[in-house]
Amino acid sequence: MDTLYATAMNNYINSYNHHTAQSPFDPTNINLQEFDPKTNDPTPEFSQEQSSSTVLDGDCLGEQDHYDSVLKYLNQMLMEEDDLQAKPCMYNECMALQAEAAYYNVLVNKQPVASDDYSGGSGTLTSDESSNNFSIANCNLNYSRKRSPVQEGERETKMAMTTDLESDQAEQDDEDLLLYEHEPEPKSMNEVSKRGRPRGKKNAIPQDLMVDLRDLLIQCAQAITNYNHSLAYEVLKKIKQHCNQHGDSTERLAHYFVMAIEARLAGTGAEVYREASLKKISCAQLLKAYHSYLMVCPFHRMTNILANGSINRLSSGKDKLHIIDFGILYGFQWPCLIKALSLRPGGPPMLQITGIDLPQPGFRPADRVEETGRRIAKYCKRFNVPFKYNGIAKKWDEIRIEELNLDRNELTVVNSVNRLRNILDETVIESSPRDAVLQLIRQINPDMFVLGILNGAYNAPFLLNRFREALFHFSTLFDIFDSTSPRDNEHRALYEQELFGREIMNVVACEGTTRMERPETYRQWQSRVVRAGFKQVPLYRDKAEEVKSKVRSHYHKDFLVDEDGKWLLQGWKGRVLYACSLWKPA
Repeated sequence: MDTLYATAMNNYINSYNHHTAQSPFDPTNINLQEFDPKTNDPTPEFSQEQSSSTVLDGDCLGEQDHYDSVLKYLNQMLMEEDDLQAKPCMYNECMALQAEAAYYNVLVNKQPVASDDYSGGSGTLTSDESSNNFSIANCNLNYSRKRSPVQEGERETKMAMTTDLESDQAEQDDEDLLLYEHEPEPKSMNEVSKRGRPRGKKNAIPQDLMVDLRDLLIQCAQAITNYNHSLAYEVLKKIKQHCNQHGDSTERLAHYFVMAIEARLAGTGAEVYREASLKKISCAQLLKAYHSYLMVCPFHRMTNILANGSINRLSSGKDKLHIIDFGILYGFQWPCLIKALSLRPGGPPMLQITGIDLPQPGFRPADRVEETGRRIAKYCKRFNVPFKYNGIAKKWDEIRIEELNLDRNELTVVNSVNRLRNILDETVIESSPRDAVLQLIRQINPDMFVLGILNGAYNAPFLLNRFREALFHFSTLFDIFDSTSPRDNEHRALYEQELFGREIMNVVACEGTTRMERPETYRQWQSRVVRAGFKQVPLYRDKAEEVKSKVRSHYHKDFLVDEDGKWLLQGWKGRVLYACSLWKPA
């Protein structure tokens, strides 16, 4: 176990003053040289009065943030569970098993890769192509066929129609992705945060290089769409001269997109993604990287404030609270709520959590989900909160309502934060698993449905539009890290590799059932959830204002929070990245 890291983390958490209303993320308690996103200069201490203003008054102490509970929960895992050094990441294992199942269906059961535009490798696999394991030779055989003049004319017409469809869709999606009419221009190199690695004039990179790399990547995607692989390889060669896994945000972005493009051209995207998910990166390493992410980025914390605060408010005065969590993973969302419930006047309610996630590989598919339950039970015991847990590990659209152990005398809340994007939709399977999950939630008839989503438009069946939208989305994510974390930070590099890099590989190089990164915009989710039989309810005003206040007070100035149609939106430099909303059955 990495005792040095755990001890340092414990000292950091214990530095909080729990006898004041001080925010748990008070920057005076953090190593400013490492965590202050705005400057390297020391920041004057906040007064107690200033700190207390960041936590809005509520009905009880339980409505404070309590985000230190998440850090303590994470710290306890790292200190007490030595086997985390040997175990792979739970999320990666889930995705690897889903990719393996889809890959098996393609290779063994000869199911086609469902896509309207799979232009790297085979579009529809035959038995011969399956036996050759997506070889590059197959790509050449498929796309070097001679076409008659009539066929060539029809192909050009189809390509023109595809381009028009993509342009129309891109204009519609832009409205859901931008908080402003025009997305802010990227910062020039001399405006990049001082926290990045200092560079002299000799090492300075011209600002137009950032634009050139993005343009070259889009040119490469266009060449693939047009089946011009020789041009694609030529453009890739130019890009590889400038991309760098440890460079600035654009160089890092290009590095991972190049890897995904090469896998797509080789027709091995699904295999590479599956192998990347099974890499022996320990759970402990990824948890440390996740901790670094939490320190500089407010998205998960603010979503938890809104979700947990809303659940706590709704359950006030209730004796039983049943939370059904689709995508529980390690249960990081619940320590804050458990601590809040423990402080409730009159004592905490009986808390039951049904933790749902995808199965793990091996003979014990529910082992990690059950492990999460034992971990939460231990935490509840510490705070004297009565607790009951039910773990379910299976495909979400195959869950039956009888497995949920519902009691109509209890308050029931369904929670799903940023995980429904991994469920397939109607573009792959006619009987949409995504809609089936929403129908199951409607059948549960919860008192409240908390929906958090990653706001993205890179779920199009056409490669070029999906590629362009993914490029914009991940450019924003890499820019966040470049403005808030040192470039030589090993936890940042690991997070980018294992989270952003894997997702880019899946979005660009995989198709059909093997492509599991399928986000939608919050307006698309709005329509989908309404069709499932829900109506949206207003956000709790004080919780929304608390989120805005905390982001303004403790995070980089380019993080933004806004509201639109009862959705709480979070973003960076005007681009919406996450959204959260509350629903109840219509």
